[in-house]
Amino acid sequence: MKLAISLGDLNGIGLEIALRSHEEIAQWCEPVYCIDPTMLAWGAALLGLDVPESLQTCPCGDVFDITPGRATKASGKASYASFLKALSLVQENKADALVTLPIHKEAWHKAGMLYKGHTDALAGLLKEDAMMMLGCETLFVGLFTHHIPLKNVAKQIKKKPLIGFLIRFWEALHVKPIGVLGLNPHAGDGGVIGKEERVIAKAIAAANKAIGEEVFMGPLVPDAAFTPQKLAQFSHLVCLYHDQGLTPLKALFFEESINVSLGLSVVRTSVDHGTAYDIAYKGMNPSCKSFLNATKSAITLAEKRRNFT
Repeated sequence: MKLAISLGDLNGIGLEIALRSHEEIAQWCEPVYCIDPTMLAWGAALLGLDVPESLQTCPCGDVFDITPGRATKASGKASYASFLKALSLVQENKADALVTLPIHKEAWHKAGMLYKGHTDALAGLLKEDAMMMLGCETLFVGLFTHHIPLKNVAKQIKKKPLIGFLIRFWEALHVKPIGVLGLNPHAGDGGVIGKEERVIAKAIAAANKAIGEEVFMGPLVPDAAFTPQKLAQFSHLVCLYHDQGLTPLKALFFEESINVSLGLSVVRTSVDHGTAYDIAYKGMNPSCKSFLNATKSAITLAEKRRNFT
């Protein structure tokens, strides 16, 4: 099993995580790191780490000055180049899955990229409708909307798109039951606080009818959906917007959670954290747990897809 690994923003913690995790990951698969060898050597030297002899690179991107803890045009350009190279390896069947380390959205913006992040880029480049799911074995949350302003979320709660999302979410996972959160406090309190839940309820009923069984339940009251009682009932939740799902998820399972892109022709997983500029290159030994879990999941998903096809 070969994995293409995008190193993310080299001004952040991605390179350190990759170097510290390599020996363990190399026991499970053949990782290929998409990075210019000069940048790899320089970054490792700044970290005071050795580059393992077994570490395999696929050169890409320009050489630039690493500036720890800063979002720069150069770091954004290089991280995008690493992502494109890793994606191309999977598309060309030179790797089985793509694993991404964190980019910085401001750096991508400074570099003039059209996309806000990995999920948006995958959807645009592949011309496929990517679904974002994050979590761990205890809880995964799927996001109906993700990187849009909060003021625009309610406008996106429409029956037909939500039905399509729910059905595709089920087809990608085949797990049940799946809880669907309401948008408003108290799930609208019967329309007193908001009426979007009426649309959500109709979408749930239509999706279950199309699937032929009761897979989705809700709308659930958002502030109670992450209690121990609910988590004992649901291992998967559909959330209507980014922070509705990720704020409680990260509070509960920050270090171990991962990001999975569903509904794509390629397998892609990622860490569920950012570039952590505040601790980059400071010898603070960032946790590698999310990256290790993302790698394990990529291997599992790629094996499932290989066996299915």
